Amino acid sequence: KMSAVFLLLLVSTANVGAALEKGLPRREPRRLSCVRCCGPSEQPVSIISSRYTRMSSDPAYSVPKVQPTIDITILKGEKGEMGEKGYPGAVGKEGERGLRGFNGRKGQKGQAGPQGHSCKQLYAAFSVGRRKPLHSSDYFQHVTFDTEFVNLYKHFNMFSGKFFCYVAGIYYFSLNVHTWNFKETYLHLMKNEKEVAILYAQPSDRSIMQSQSLMLDLQEGEEVWVRMFKRERENAIYSEESDVYIIFNGHLIKPAIE
Repeated sequence: KMSAVFLLLLVSTANVGAALEKGLPRREPRRLSCVRCCGPSEQPVSIISSRYTRMSSDPAYSVPKVQPTIDITILKGEKGEMGEKGYPGAVGKEGERGLRGFNGRKGQKGQAGPQGHSCKQLYAAFSVGRRKPLHSSDYFQHVTFDTEFVNLYKHFNMFSGKFFCYVAGIYYFSLNVHTWNFKETYLHLMKNEKEVAILYAQPSDRSIMQSQSLMLDLQEGEEVWVRMFKRERENAIYSEESDVYIIFNGHLIKPAIE
């Protein structure tokens, strides 16, 4: 009984396979084409290298070249702070003097300058005297004056006994004194603190008039005055209340700016 069942299964299986073969289309057998791989004098080449050769020789299969681009603006940082100043370099050798250039064109006439100060007049003159006699009581003694004959613009200071230069230029000065009997006469004409001229008379039994004069180039602010110089002998100059025997004069000859 078991044998009959097994036989029945085999028959049914064969029928089903036949039916499936009739229903499915038949596939054609694959035909392989011949490919020349090498010649008599050539070495065999691997399939991968031959494929790479075919693809590289064919423009359609060439591998594109990759050229990376970098955006510099992204990599550039912010501007840094200025550094400290460096030490100066060594001084080079002095070059030779060049040739003298051509003379330039004559310039236009300038405008007139401003008007001068009213206090700075281009005139200066004084004449002062002393009515009292004077004996030297110190090594140096300043001679002052008590009589004013001419004192233009008050350039001579009667209190200090000095002439103050307000107008620079060439000046003429003169000093006249009366000597004393049997006494020495020794005076200095002073420019600032330096003696520039000497008036001298030896002791004598007769008194005489003695004078000294000179010209000086003065700058504004300089002073001219008279002092008595005492040595071993007694030094004195004579004068009276009724008459003037001692006179000091000065006036501007030529101003520095005209």
